[in-house]
Amino acid sequence: MDQSPAKRRLLFVYNADGGMLSALIDAAHKLVSPATYPCALCAITYGAVAMRPEWREAVLRLPVPAQFLHRDEYRKEFPASTETLPAIFLQEGDAPPALLVAAAQMSNDQSVAQLIALLDGALNRTLDRS
Repeated sequence: MDQSPAKRRLLFVYNADGGMLSALIDAAHKLVSPATYPCALCAITYGAVAMRPEWREAVLRLPVPAQFLHRDEYRKEFPASTETLPAIFLQEGDAPPALLVAAAQMSNDQSVAQLIALLDGALNRTLDRS
């Protein structure tokens, strides 16, 4: 990763692997048994197949660029990370990502507005300290 130390990015990490087969299995799981779906970040921000418009708009307004990673992509890029997923991280330069929103703070029955408020609060507290 070739980033200057001042460069920041938000990492939204799903508790699901990437790829078409995984996406199909995940979509079916969300429809058949949404309460047991293991990725609250996916459940909150996506409908059956597409990102919810209010979430897309919120991401575009963020003060820090965002990157979305699946579990397998995140583990490949950050093999030392032991955080439970899904999670939202803030990475500064080449430093390891810092946890902003933990899996325990998200639940499948949260609204997009609740997740946005949670993220905004965490991001404001973190950016105010730097």
